[in-house]
Amino acid sequence: MIDIHSHVPTHREHVPHDELVVNDKWRPDRPVAATTTWADYAEAFADVEVSAAFTIARNRRKVDPALNDAVAAFVADAPTRRIGFLSIHPEVDGALDELERARASLGLSGIKLGPNYQVFDPLGDAALRVYELAERYGLPILFHQGASPVQDAPLRYAHPLLMDEIAIRFPELRVVMAHMGHPWQRETIVTIRKHPHVYADISALFYRPWSFYEALRLATEWGALDKLLFGSDFPIATPTETAAGLRRVNDPIEGTKFPPVPLEKVEELIERDPLPLLGLERPS
Repeated sequence: MIDIHSHVPTHREHVPHDELVVNDKWRPDRPVAATTTWADYAEAFADVEVSAAFTIARNRRKVDPALNDAVAAFVADAPTRRIGFLSIHPEVDGALDELERARASLGLSGIKLGPNYQVFDPLGDAALRVYELAERYGLPILFHQGASPVQDAPLRYAHPLLMDEIAIRFPELRVVMAHMGHPWQRETIVTIRKHPHVYADISALFYRPWSFYEALRLATEWGALDKLLFGSDFPIATPTETAAGLRRVNDPIEGTKFPPVPLEKVEELIERDPLPLLGLERPS
């Protein structure tokens, strides 16, 4: 199992009591500890072969090199099992220099962007310069897509149809659309089926059972199941519970005449190797 969507823990070791953060808006079935340690991650990923880990550069005033340094340090703690993605804010002075440093000096091999959280126009000139470099260097970009409970994060910056326009302009750029663009899964599906190098991950979806079933059934009917990648969105969910949720995808329709999602295709999704699809080398 390879997890393409996880967040670097907030703390290397112990989380002080006064720094503990629990979020009750990320998922509907239980609160989530937003503050985690390297040990928490290692335990959750014990059965995962390789994982991609990242954070998001939210500082809109200046480059924060410590952010990408922290990702590189975390990857170096388990270099045969982790891949690091860098993050920059495209509109900040020096962003492209930081991209080059994180790529060439730190060895980070992908990019994580959340245009809604970072509050930048994903079709603006600054963002387009980032995509141009990513395409040139072969760096896949994982975009946050879809809903967020953060009040000042513009939803229009996370709409999946923006990815269609990006892929048209940068046809060789590898893109992962996080969370199947929930709740706009339909728009995500028609985008990934159209562009050969655009994929979606299924992270942070299984705990909304009906929309999860509907999304995977739509992907089945549109012939897009092979464009879906496994991801957990740790710490919001673990890889183990995400895989279990995938295998329960048909539970909401049990006893009905609704068509099921083919479980053999679900197993293929869980075992799919996204690294060659995204132009990433296996860590060694």
